[in-house]
Amino acid sequence: MFEGKRVWITGASSGIGAALAAAFAGRGARLVLSGRRRDALAEVAAAVQPDALLLPFEATDWAALPEAVAAAGDVDVLVNNAGISQRSLAVDTRPEVYKALVETDLLAPIWLTQLVLPAMVSRGEGGHIVGISSVAGRLGTVLRTGYCAAKHGLIGYLDALRAEVEQAYGIKVTTVLPGSVRTQVAANALQADGSARGDSDANIDAGMDPAECARRILVGLTSGAREIIVAEGGEAFAARLRFTDPERLFDMLAKEGARLADERARGARPDPAPIRQTLAAAD
Repeated sequence: MFEGKRVWITGASSGIGAALAAAFAGRGARLVLSGRRRDALAEVAAAVQPDALLLPFEATDWAALPEAVAAAGDVDVLVNNAGISQRSLAVDTRPEVYKALVETDLLAPIWLTQLVLPAMVSRGEGGHIVGISSVAGRLGTVLRTGYCAAKHGLIGYLDALRAEVEQAYGIKVTTVLPGSVRTQVAANALQADGSARGDSDANIDAGMDPAECARRILVGLTSGAREIIVAEGGEAFAARLRFTDPERLFDMLAKEGARLADERARGARPDPAPIRQTLAAAD
């Protein structure tokens, strides 16, 4: 399915992006890899496809995006993976943190897609737009108000885009909702003042291996899935609960919010509990 296809992956220098680069390369795709650092992209390329095209840029550098799109050439599959998370309570979070989260996690993938889309339509050969959202794009979970807002928004954009281009132009649109994956996402997450958190959390440390996450994503893409939830255990259960029993889910998350508010009142840094503890506290 991906043999000879040009696949452009953003956020490809580490984590899920790097794992997807390896997975697509294993299927014979021709890679275009983007991220902020050329040296990190070069390391990924050296391991999976030495002749991959490297296009380093900052996802929110709007002026640089048209040039990057032109350099990428005819893209068959665009994987919007670049993003940043959050670990802060709303009551403490500065407005500029919300701005950074929405620009990086929502506006950047929307604008890159908008720039790639006209050529896909004009070629008349279909194409595939993939957006890496999150289980947090389905749940309103604690310490991630801005991140959840952006990831919810990305799901909405992709669902609406699918309605416009799937049958009309033969362009597939797939939304991916990973749960906790063992990456640097928590360590790199923005705190209330905009600084990086610096260390991980229990959910991420116990999360899925990035290679397994990438494998499941490619299985879903190959099968034609429009939405792929890549989560296990309590996170997968909570994602289903959003539709089957939302009131129970809201109660569960509210209890976790109360626990974090108590930590804040005691002067401790609010840290998320492992999902299994959150679920147990709701029963």
